[in-house]
Amino acid sequence: MRYAFLFLLVISYQTMTIFDFNSESNIQNWRIVDDVVMGGRSNGNFKINTDGHGEFSGYVSLENNGGFSSVRYNFETINSSGYTSFKIRLKGDGKPFQFRVKSTSSQRYSYIYEFQTSGEWETISIPFNQMSPSFRGYQLNQPNFNGKQMGEIAFLIGNKKEQAFKLLIDKIELK
Repeated sequence: MRYAFLFLLVISYQTMTIFDFNSESNIQNWRIVDDVVMGGRSNGNFKINTDGHGEFSGYVSLENNGGFSSVRYNFETINSSGYTSFKIRLKGDGKPFQFRVKSTSSQRYSYIYEFQTSGEWETISIPFNQMSPSFRGYQLNQPNFNGKQMGEIAFLIGNKKEQAFKLLIDKIELK
């Protein structure tokens, strides 16, 4: 007698929410860091818009050797060793942005991933091992992000162009 066995493998993809924006979100730990820290003239803003999304917008100026605007979220360092990537739901204005992470908020360099926005709502996946270390625009000669822990995330625009920008953020998760 022959028996046919069917094995069903159920894989659970656990997620951890870093930030889920809504009209009641407290964004006091999100802060703008523009090129004005080095004499530039760029001007970024961050707020919760009327639809309850995080809205990072402004203008990047190249005046006085400027050229970037960023919004950073500092949080208590978390153990992220059980995850392998970020999952972010956002809507950009068709421009490229960077997503950044630091192992601790006091770490001097960031791990960076560049992504192109489409102008539509989309969910992007950013594998930890594709985030390369960088400091002040220079690639560092060390391994990519290991994902064991994190204490700061950020979005940055710095495309070597004078330009207005707008990025809407709905949710940031670890997967």
